[in-house]
Order: sequence, then C-alpha cells, then structure tokens
Amino acid sequence: MARIERASPHTIRTAAAADASVIADLIRRAFAAQPRPTNPPSSALKETAATIAAHLARGGGAVLERGGVVVGAVLWEVEDGALYISRVSVDPESRRQGIARALVDEAEREARRRGFSRMTLGVRLELVENRELFRSCGFVDAEFRSHEGFSQPTWVLMERRLT
Repeated sequence: MARIERASPHTIRTAAAADASVIADLIRRAFAAQPRPTNPPSSALKETAATIAAHLARGGGAVLERGGVVVGAVLWEVEDGALYISRVSVDPESRRQGIARALVDEAEREARRRGFSRMTLGVRLELVENRELFRSCGFVDAEFRSHEGFSQPTWVLMERRLT
C-alpha cells in the first residue's frame, strides 16, 4: 500500500471574489483529470472566473493553500434546508493527501456555523471512487437523479446528517 501524505501544513480559508480565477482554473483541471469521462460531460469544465464569483456571492466556499498556492477548493450554497457542497476540487498533482477530506470538514464547520443539521452533494454514478470517498466522509445515498434528456439515473444526491 502506498504511503499517503497528509495535507499539512496547510491553511484553509474562506474563498474570496479575488480567488475566482484561481478556483475556476483548479476546478477545470481537477474535473478534467477524473478517472473516466462522464456522460453528459461535467459542467465543471466550463467554469470561469465570472461563474465562480457569482457562486461565491450567492453561497460561498473555501480554499486550501499549501505554500501559498491554492491546491484545493470547495463551494457551497443553501439548498432544501441543507448546506449543498459542490465542486470539491484538488489539484491533480496533490491528490491522495487528505485535501478533499479537509475541505469536506471545513464545509461541515460552515454548516454547523449556519445551524444546519445536514449537508448534501451530488456525485456522478460513473465516478465510483468519488462516491466511495464521500461515503468514507459519512455521506449516504439519498436520491438517484437523472440529467436532462436521460431516462436512467446519472447521479446521486448524497446526504450527511450532522449530530
């Protein structure tokens, strides 16, 4: 088994509008490096500084920095009485170091600060590894859903209850 380096020392901070370009680039690189293509292709590949700035303005997010460089990001917004987290992204060169888990932990802190009792996120069914990661973070499958134009489920809404 390969040794896994943990994401430290690192800094996690609230994402600011000034980070939008860096976050958009990170998201595009992270999602382009998925282990297999998804059908339909991920809208994450189309993120821009403008779309990220708009998301940050209506919801929020956090970045994880190591050595002053953003190597991870997560976005969030309120949806159906929960903190919905999205675009959990790790620089492809920095994977398997605990960064995604640290970002999910930060999202949990945000959910608790806002008084939510649960967090949700969506995962493509093709991305089995991502689903396993989020299961290991305490998420369970809540509802299978389909992208527009698909008759079979293409993704699952996962949920984590906060106690």
